[in-house]
Amino acid sequence: MGTVDVYRVTDKLDDLTLDVVVTRLEARGKHPRFIAMMGEYLDAMDIDSAKAVLDIGCGTGVAARAIAQRKGFAGHITGIDVSPYLVAAAKRLAEDEGAGGVTEFRAGDSHSLQLSASAFDAAVAHTLVSHVGDPLTVLKEIGRVVKPGGMVGIFDGDYASMTFGSDDPVKGKAQDEAIINAIVTNPRVMRHMPELLRDAGFDLIASFGHVVADIGKADFWAPAIDSFLRLLPKSGTMSDAEVQSWATSMRKRSEQGIFFGASNYYAYVARRR
Repeated sequence: MGTVDVYRVTDKLDDLTLDVVVTRLEARGKHPRFIAMMGEYLDAMDIDSAKAVLDIGCGTGVAARAIAQRKGFAGHITGIDVSPYLVAAAKRLAEDEGAGGVTEFRAGDSHSLQLSASAFDAAVAHTLVSHVGDPLTVLKEIGRVVKPGGMVGIFDGDYASMTFGSDDPVKGKAQDEAIINAIVTNPRVMRHMPELLRDAGFDLIASFGHVVADIGKADFWAPAIDSFLRLLPKSGTMSDAEVQSWATSMRKRSEQGIFFGASNYYAYVARRR
């Protein structure tokens, strides 16, 4: 497959790799930091007042389920993802958590949604835009299917800032870059989001920035390290031996209380013109 962002080609991955993706998305989505960051921008969107919500690039349905389980929400959520495997996982997890009645999930391309214009009151793209081939086209598609005056929430990592502490800073920098290339297509896209939203027909309403950092012991980043053991070789950026050596080093640093892992995350809330 060559060097590629594995999250961009989830419709082409084998089931064992997709199982790792599911585990990673669910672990991240259940972490208190992620839950808090999602709740912050959903509150700013006034998502509870929306009757029809689109979760684009839904993955395993983390955002869809969070919206469905909000006490004030009484609408319906449609989730779209390029991977039929992840769509099936989203359906299963929604049923397991009692959200099956207000959610539906289907396979589709975020660049060209097979959905009617102005069909939704609101849309969220939760960790999608860093992985797509053309973020502006995706944002314009969101604008097409959201009603004028409707709200959109865009959340993602600024993965160009992602870094891990290392015994060898030069080697560590190269490893950071290999990891970024393995899991992200657009590592700087959130820095350009104000302009992209404007060009896609949205007015920026609110924004939020966070640094998610584990210092001393790996916590938020521990499941990511586990997932990298399969995802990085699959992407072509590291060999099995290289990523195993890196992961062993990260775990050792955590055990010794000298771990460092961090990335910036941003959320943008905008209104459709």
